[in-house]
This record gives sequence, C-alpha cells and structure tokens, in this order.
Amino acid sequence: MKRVAVLGGDGIGPEVVDAAVSVLEGLGVPLRCEGPYPIGFAAYRKRGTPLPEETLAAVRDADAALFGAVTTPPDEPGYRSPVLALRQGLGLFANVRPCASAPHPSSRPGIDLVIVRENTEGLYAGRERVEDEGRRAVSERVITRAASERIVRFACEFARRRGARRLCLVHKANVLRVSDGLFRRAGLEVAASYPQLEVEELLVDACAMRLLRDPERFEVIVTTNLFGDILSDEACMLVGGLGLACSANIGECAALFEPVHGSAPDIAGEGIANPLAAIGSAALLLEHLGEDAAAERVRAAVRDVLAAGRTTPDLGGALGTVEVTQAVLAAL
Repeated sequence: MKRVAVLGGDGIGPEVVDAAVSVLEGLGVPLRCEGPYPIGFAAYRKRGTPLPEETLAAVRDADAALFGAVTTPPDEPGYRSPVLALRQGLGLFANVRPCASAPHPSSRPGIDLVIVRENTEGLYAGRERVEDEGRRAVSERVITRAASERIVRFACEFARRRGARRLCLVHKANVLRVSDGLFRRAGLEVAASYPQLEVEELLVDACAMRLLRDPERFEVIVTTNLFGDILSDEACMLVGGLGLACSANIGECAALFEPVHGSAPDIAGEGIANPLAAIGSAALLLEHLGEDAAAERVRAAVRDVLAAGRTTPDLGGALGTVEVTQAVLAAL
C-alpha cells in the first residue's frame, strides 16, 4: 500500500487538503494518508521552525506528499519559506503546472499546456545579503549547467510521454547573458537529442505576451525558477484562476503535490475556500503513483462539478468547501 504524507499548513491549507484527502480516500485505491504533519508559520510559532524534522522525514519516507499552503511573513526575522526548504532539501527539481481549459465561463477554450519550471535554484536559491549598512540589498541568481540540463531533459521526456509535438524554451539571455545564456545553451543541447520535438525559444516577456494573445499554440514550456512561477500564475488566469491551479514538485526520490494558491488568511475558517486546486493536485499525485485511471476519474468528476456550476464564490458559485467536495465525491 502506498503512503501519502499530508501537510496542511496555514490559512486555508488544512481545509483544502482535508477535501483532497476525502477524495483520495473515497476512490478505493490502495493508499494510506498519514498526518497531518506540522509545517508553516503556525509550526514556527509553536516549535521555532517552519519545517520540523519529523515533517521533512515524513515527506522523504512517503511515496508522495500532499501539501496545502503556508504563510510566509516577509518581515519575520530568521523565517525562511518551508516550501523552498522542502524543494531544495529533497531535490524536488521539477515543478509541473498543467493549464487546461475547464467547462466554466471563466475559462478560455482550447488551452492545454504545461509549464515545467526548474525548482531549486535561480533567484529562489536564497543567496541574499545586505551591504553598505543596509542601503543596498543583493540577491544572487544561481544557474548551473547540471540543473539546466536536468530540467530540460525532464521537460522533453514529459513532452514525449504526453504526445506533445512542441517544446518552448523560455529565457532572457539577451540581457542575462551569462546566467540565462548558460541555461539557453544547455537546454538547446539537450533538446537536440529529441528530434521528434519542434523546439522554439522565446524571451520571457515575449512568452508572457503570447500566452495572453495565443495560448492555444503552446504545449510544453520549460524555463527557470522565477520566470516559471510568474508565467504559470499568468497562464492559470486564462482557465479559471488560482482556485483551479494545481502543481507537482518532482525529484529523484520524493514528490510533493500542492495547489498553487496561497494560504488566503482573509478567508481561513469561513468554509468558502475552493478545494478544486487541491483535488486537482491529488489527481496529479495519483498519476505519479501509477493510478492513472483513478486520476482521470477525479478530473472527470471535477469537470462535471464545474459544468454544473457547483462552485465556491471565487468562481461565481454559492457553495462552501465541504459542499463542493461532496459534489466531487457524488460525481465520482
């Protein structure tokens, strides 16, 4: 039986993860959800660390992890995002964010793309310092050949398995000539080993423009950490918004699945958080565990619920978190 470590986190995180766990447990597949394990700002205030060792060990030892959201206050001395710590500490080098049209008025039709983003370095490497007695702040952008080759190879393999024909390599090598120049060269060298793929490259600003103008042209986009974070948030707004946006963090020995939205403390505890992004992340988790049929059942149930207009207020509906979850379970 496969083991799933459950990490609720802060704000609406526990609410939406509970919903996703209900769906996983209602499928009848051989897996066991364990936890929830502490993580985030609440854990920091209680234990002095946002990522207790027991949580890190649970994710490392499980077959997969399902995660909600955390609050990361920008002005808390000594506090560092536990999400970044998980990604870097467990080598979760590939962030995968699918973006597909949904049967809902907020979604543009004809879109079916995936953004694959390098997840361990770039501007999120955490190398920051203050100089000149606090008058200057410096962040170092770290790009390595090894990580660049690894993420582009992952994206090419992902595209091949998906049956995609096109891969778009996104960078800013015209300005960031050293760091993105390395990413570009390494990526194009790897992609050349996949002659079945039509490979194009775009500057990140041009890609952002074309995502809004012509998103239907994209199949798989691969890029660096910060660029991928921004582009995937932009893309999800074309197909229903953050309430539907799910993601996977994949490494050699661990995998973590999470909704893209944050902890939304302003609506925490009100029972109106949209659980569909977390449920979509659970579908990605099932796919990772080889339960493809169960994953498709979950996605079909979510499509049925959206088509019937049984949604939370962020999508124009009047249902709460529990009611939407019950609708998904009924559709299953």
